[in-house]
Amino acid sequence: MAGPLVLIASWIAEDVPVESVLPAGVLDRIRTIRDFVVEDAKTARQFLAACKHPVPMREIAMAELNEHTPDAAIAPLLAPAREGRDLGLLSEAGMPAVADPGARLVALAHAEDIGVVPLVGPSSILLALAASGLEGQRFRFVGYLPQEPRDRVERIATIERRSTMEDETQVFIETPYRNDAMLADLLKTCQPATRLAIAADVTGAKEWIRMKTIADWRRSVPEIGKRPAIFLLHAGAARRR
Repeated sequence: MAGPLVLIASWIAEDVPVESVLPAGVLDRIRTIRDFVVEDAKTARQFLAACKHPVPMREIAMAELNEHTPDAAIAPLLAPAREGRDLGLLSEAGMPAVADPGARLVALAHAEDIGVVPLVGPSSILLALAASGLEGQRFRFVGYLPQEPRDRVERIATIERRSTMEDETQVFIETPYRNDAMLADLLKTCQPATRLAIAADVTGAKEWIRMKTIADWRRSVPEIGKRPAIFLLHAGAARRR
């Protein structure tokens, strides 16, 4: 009997105990797994050590799957599951296979009829959405916006229009060193009544989550800096007014 492939949510912020974001039962399950597919081996070892995995790190089988992994190299990663052992899939942060290259391994597991078991754990996208106060019935995760400033501004205008038309929250992320440039473009581009939430260091000791209208943000512009952050935009309220 194959598998299963076990999806393990890693901590989002490393400055808090892992027990604060993962239930005891999940930690117990993690400690039973000896084979892992991870985005980065070094940080995965740090996470497993924080989980108090009983097996020495050098004895844990660990293969890497990241954005540079060719499709042809993915199938061999499922070998432990095909042999009947639990295979853990571990992302760099948060839930694997969501905005994460691990989705390709999950798809292949389904194609081979290998069971997929998601364990409870933190997802920065859902945590930020829940804490934003924005529309939670209809939302769209659009990933990263373009790097080029002109293209980014055009994309911001597009997702604001979409939010108005569909009355849905738009959720997106940015590389930390471009956070402040992203915020500047949002404040320059969006309508005053559009609501914007910013969630930085989600689950961390310095967690910071705020939601205001664009007009209010313009009156007091924060410096996000190089903190992991998620942006959430909702312009549907402007249409209802």
